[in-house]
Amino acid sequence: MGTEILERRFAAIGARLNIVGPQVGAPRIDVDSGTFDIRFAGSGRQVELEVVDIDSADRHLLLLVRDGDEKSKFLCGHDERHWFVAAVPEDTRGVTGVAAAKIALQPELVRTAVRRTRPKHPLRRRNSAYVRQGEWFFVAAPDLDPPAGLVLRNEPLSRGRGKAHMIEFAYRRGGHVVWANRRHPSGISDARYRRLSAKERQNGGWTRFVADPELFARGAIRHPDHATIVLRGWHRVVMNTEQGARAMRHVVFLD
Repeated sequence: MGTEILERRFAAIGARLNIVGPQVGAPRIDVDSGTFDIRFAGSGRQVELEVVDIDSADRHLLLLVRDGDEKSKFLCGHDERHWFVAAVPEDTRGVTGVAAAKIALQPELVRTAVRRTRPKHPLRRRNSAYVRQGEWFFVAAPDLDPPAGLVLRNEPLSRGRGKAHMIEFAYRRGGHVVWANRRHPSGISDARYRRLSAKERQNGGWTRFVADPELFARGAIRHPDHATIVLRGWHRVVMNTEQGARAMRHVVFLD
């Protein structure tokens, strides 16, 4: 698809497209203030770009990137107060349009809630199945009654980069212990940590964390790029599926 056509497709959702250099090598997609910059590594195969679907009213489009035999799809658009790009997991089949891409980005807990409650508007940010703020989904957990002493206040919620969402009341359960330091920022298992010598444990600058716990939220959820939502009861917190996409390595966030 030619550059001029691509630019018109992005303009249809109110965005600008800036393709830098020849379309050769691995792409890199930056998004900032309504401009989608696509740059390329400069060596390797010719890369093809195609907008396969547009939802002008919702200001979203689905971008297909062909890099040899590898195909990646990106949902690009505007959500409340900011522009975003999210990679669609490659193992999701039948993603040929914007609506299908949004469903593919829903985690299984959310899809189960949608099947159970059958909301009239299943892709809206708030419906009978879930509430969404950016990449985070909140699914009601009406039977949860956590011990008051374990409830945290004003807890940050982040995927590890960008501005954090702030949870008024949070509760975590389950998960597994990991130990992290400067050499092991992603952490090592508790079993591996206990196999270290006493000297290695004492002098290693280790910090104990709990990885992959279930997270629940209640009250106000705030973020500068999104309208504040208020959860009247406890809700399970889950992130969308974009982190499971190999193509996320092509996305850069400037927020």
